[in-house]
Amino acid sequence: MKKTVTVLVIIAVIVILFLITGPFYIIEEGEQAVVIRFGRIVSIELNAGLKIKVPFVDNVNKFPKKILAWDGESQRIPTKENQFIWVDTTARWRITKPKLFYESVANITAAQSRLDDVIDSAVRKIISRNSLVEAVRNSNVINEIDRPGVYQTGAEIEGEEAETLGIDTTVIYEDILIGRVELSEEIFKESGKITPQYGIELIDIIIRQIKYSDELTESVYRRMIKERNQIAQAFRSDGEGKKAAIFGEMQRELLSIQSGAYREAEQIKGEADAIAAAIYANTYSRNPDFYEFWKAVESYRTMLPKFRKILTTEPEYFKYLYNQQGR
Repeated sequence: MKKTVTVLVIIAVIVILFLITGPFYIIEEGEQAVVIRFGRIVSIELNAGLKIKVPFVDNVNKFPKKILAWDGESQRIPTKENQFIWVDTTARWRITKPKLFYESVANITAAQSRLDDVIDSAVRKIISRNSLVEAVRNSNVINEIDRPGVYQTGAEIEGEEAETLGIDTTVIYEDILIGRVELSEEIFKESGKITPQYGIELIDIIIRQIKYSDELTESVYRRMIKERNQIAQAFRSDGEGKKAAIFGEMQRELLSIQSGAYREAEQIKGEADAIAAAIYANTYSRNPDFYEFWKAVESYRTMLPKFRKILTTEPEYFKYLYNQQGR
């Protein structure tokens, strides 16, 4: 009886020690595990549940089955036109082959570092061989939007005023052949050639944000200032044109007024001359000799004070100056 009790006690102690050493482990939903024994992979656990391992010998490495996020650092990359931009990219990935994943990268931190190298390299390669507009825009729908009265730089100008200024209000942007989404797809394909060898499946890669570098920003500002100056010059030219038109209209009205006044003055003078001629004729008819004498005296008064030449007095004109009869 005592021997049986002893055996049972020993068995109980062994069971307790076995349970204390942890022969069981749990795989949660969304997890997978690689069991390592003496540095070798002995099993791959893909399903959730209670699992058994050899205590003190087996080492369980758990990896998530869920989709993971990768967020890289922004890169300063030159475009095809050698214009530098900052590109911020994000991606989603998951572990599809835990055995290969463990053998190649071992853990999530190392996997993130490996993805940094792979995706950053692909981003730099794709962006540098495409133009800036391809990375910024995704389609040509912007050229299909009707913008009446909008100058190419975005300045709001009324339609009639734009026509007066001679400004083309049709906004035409450079057409793109690839676009931002397609560039993201190319980066995804380029990176997807390498990641399977790490047991990783890339789900997608997206260009999250693009920012101009300081040099490009300054260039954009200079171009905007130049365009605004062009708009200002267009307004100034239009103002000068309107000024010239108003001044021309004013001159035309002035000439019209002066012409009318001159015509009226000449008419009045003509009428006055006619009256004067009638008076002179009436007077002349009464005493022709006196009239001739009076006109000669008036002519002497006007002409002689300003006369600077020496002439003989024999001409008929001077007959009243040196007449012996004093006439």
